[in-house]
Amino acid sequence: MRIDYDDLRKVLAALTAGEDDVVALMATVACEVHHRDDRFDWTGFYRVVAPELLKIGPYQGGHGCLVIPFARGVCGAAARTGAVQLVDDVEAFDGHIACASSTRSELVLPVWNMAGDLLGVFDIDSDQPAAFDADDAAALTAILAEVFAR
Repeated sequence: MRIDYDDLRKVLAALTAGEDDVVALMATVACEVHHRDDRFDWTGFYRVVAPELLKIGPYQGGHGCLVIPFARGVCGAAARTGAVQLVDDVEAFDGHIACASSTRSELVLPVWNMAGDLLGVFDIDSDQPAAFDADDAAALTAILAEVFAR
């Protein structure tokens, strides 16, 4: 089953209407996204908790890394650069952190609030190589903006 981003957008808008608690929003997004696509093996957030430091937030799937510095891994790269990281083969990504040995590809998107502050990153791992594409990145970027930048 492949994700229907238009449907996801509508469902998340309804579920998150009026909510401003960031952790509640993250938990809802992680749950809804994770269960909508067979490619998604681990889906969750890493929150900015200190300068140059991410800690695990709400997620779905097996255990994730608890702490990730901005200087390391795909999530750190997304936080450090503010750019989407679309990685077809995590083994080819210099500095990849293997939180789960099953991960083959990864999509990590920065998450911003309305003031333009980085809240964290949204990380989706797949046990399939090259599981994500630019359409996934664009759709999820737009949905994250709708949920968090209001």
